[in-house]
Amino acid sequence: MSPTILLLVSLVVLFLGGELLVRGSVSLALKMKISALVVGMTIVAAGTGAPEVFVSVQAILQGSSSISLGNVIGSNIINITFILGITAIIYRIKISKQTLSLNYPVMLGAFVLLGGVLYFFKGIPVGVGVLFVMIFILFTWFLIATSRKEQLKAEIMQDELSEVTVQDSLLKSIVMLVFSIVLLKFGAKWLVESAGTLAKNFGISDRIIGVTIVAVGTSIPELVTTVIAALKKENDIAIGNLIGSNIFNILGVLGIAASLREINID
Repeated sequence: MSPTILLLVSLVVLFLGGELLVRGSVSLALKMKISALVVGMTIVAAGTGAPEVFVSVQAILQGSSSISLGNVIGSNIINITFILGITAIIYRIKISKQTLSLNYPVMLGAFVLLGGVLYFFKGIPVGVGVLFVMIFILFTWFLIATSRKEQLKAEIMQDELSEVTVQDSLLKSIVMLVFSIVLLKFGAKWLVESAGTLAKNFGISDRIIGVTIVAVGTSIPELVTTVIAALKKENDIAIGNLIGSNIFNILGVLGIAASLREINID
């Protein structure tokens, strides 16, 4: 298949994946009686963050800890600048009280924690990696438990979450989520491959391709999902995905990678 056709196919696959991920996430929120914000920060963030996990774990197993760390830092920078900027242009972002009082401070706390660990240990020891994973699991459990406890009657959720059919069963919602993540994974892979081939055909160096196309490639699922959520005016999914992805990248991705092997700063 020619790189041009593969590029077009990848864009279609990414769109379908993002569409299904948003729909499945909102439907799952209704079924589980938790807020769309929490679904965005947990399930959607973990799903769109899968490429970062694959890249970081593979890098750490190959002894390239700097790539593992750089992948997460670069992804978070893209999330809070490029993706957030595009989303805000498309649709005015409304920040909920929960985001301002809990989720945003936790994200900042994760950044500070990572900075402190890197400063004092000159890397991330295995023990700290395990601690990161435990903190992420506890935070996720707290979010879900608090959300289920608070309120979220079906009528309120139906008004808050647009274009969602309550007829979607729990199994259908889960299948949509899993299938959408698979589509996003392959769509991002094909996009990077086709764009890289086209760039080489135009004489662009591997180094430039590496710091642009490949670097942005792992953030494509977050970009597509957040933009589609914004277009559908699913504000909680959009902002929840970005904040959740940043927290997941630091505590989850780096935690898992460092648990396998210590991450050192070169």
